[in-house]
Amino acid sequence: MSHESNEGKLTRRNFLGASSAALAAAGVNSVAGLPEQDPSQPGYQRRKSDPGPTNPELDAQNQSSFDPPPTDAGGVLPFKYPFSFSHKRLHSGGWSREVTVRELPVSKSMAGVDMRLTAGGVRELHWHTAAEWAFMLYGSARITAIDNDGKSFVADVKENDLWYFPTGIPHSIQGLHPDGAEFLLVFDDGNFSEYATVLLSDWMAHTPKDVLAKNFGVPQSSFEKLPEKELFIFQDVVPGPLEADQKAAAGKRGLSFQDFAFRTMQAPPNKRSKGGEVRIVDSRNFKAAATIAAAIVTVKPGGIRELHWHQNADEWLYFISGKGRMTIFATGGRARTMNFQAGDVGYIEKTLPHYIENTGDTDLKFLEMFKSGVYQDLALSEWLTHTPPELVMAHLKIDRAVLDAIPSDEVDVMPE
Repeated sequence: MSHESNEGKLTRRNFLGASSAALAAAGVNSVAGLPEQDPSQPGYQRRKSDPGPTNPELDAQNQSSFDPPPTDAGGVLPFKYPFSFSHKRLHSGGWSREVTVRELPVSKSMAGVDMRLTAGGVRELHWHTAAEWAFMLYGSARITAIDNDGKSFVADVKENDLWYFPTGIPHSIQGLHPDGAEFLLVFDDGNFSEYATVLLSDWMAHTPKDVLAKNFGVPQSSFEKLPEKELFIFQDVVPGPLEADQKAAAGKRGLSFQDFAFRTMQAPPNKRSKGGEVRIVDSRNFKAAATIAAAIVTVKPGGIRELHWHQNADEWLYFISGKGRMTIFATGGRARTMNFQAGDVGYIEKTLPHYIENTGDTDLKFLEMFKSGVYQDLALSEWLTHTPPELVMAHLKIDRAVLDAIPSDEVDVMPE
């Protein structure tokens, strides 16, 4: 569904209840086309005060909503949801929480799960109806799977490593010594839920024991201790050496030739500048990742992920560390700025221009995720510098010296 049609529904739904209040808040100046938040207008400081009941902690974390920049205008749907607001599903071997289209309605194409496993904690054998892309946030884990030929894959992953399991590929995850793991799972379906997964224990619990006996060629009594419901996450002993698990799982078929894991830090960044760096992971350098592309971005204090947009897919963001703010410019002269910090999820609809600025005093690190096998973006600077100069100067009312100072190549993170 296009952004325009979404906006249309929002306007019709809210019109009767909100139009009078909106007109009162906007005043004559809005009708005249003046900025909604103009600090030069008389009484501006008094109008933005909030003497009624407030949540000061949330206001402090969301300054751009509490006191929007004067360039914000119109109605842009919220594009932020903190994992801290999500229900945490607790188990003996760890926990999980999710952000889907149900928590963040604009996030239609992708969903995410934050999961923690203790040392020995197991995310049980399962598969999904959506593809799974994962990024290791902390610790180390062992992942297992079989490929489409039934050959085994077993590997250990650590912080900054990632993996990708296509739809229907059965797999498991287990925390290792000394303190297990925490990782982010991203799925190429906004309606995805961890509550709707094909789990080994659940499947067996809903299959008659006489059918299991016939299927496996063993006595029915072999299944007397089967769990009566799903395990999901459970505690087990920490597995032994990787080589032993690989040998045991390989059997007569041998190990899979497909590597479902990617060691992110073994390759240099795709772009590096004074302002930070960008590492791109897509099907061109990680062949398993057929439907999800990613950029791992670091912005240094004072830096900015330059003004840009993505041509081929919506963008799902996860903030790993630091603090920042992002402005999205939408059609119809609308713009909105929101603040982000570690653990927050953001979402930008396809082709909408935006930037992300580091507002803290430490590095801002985040993931950009796309439902596409190939990463694509275009920067405002490269557009302006590869358009006839006279045309650009006529639009922006700038002189040639200013235009010549604009970087002619995409920098990704400014300053150069």
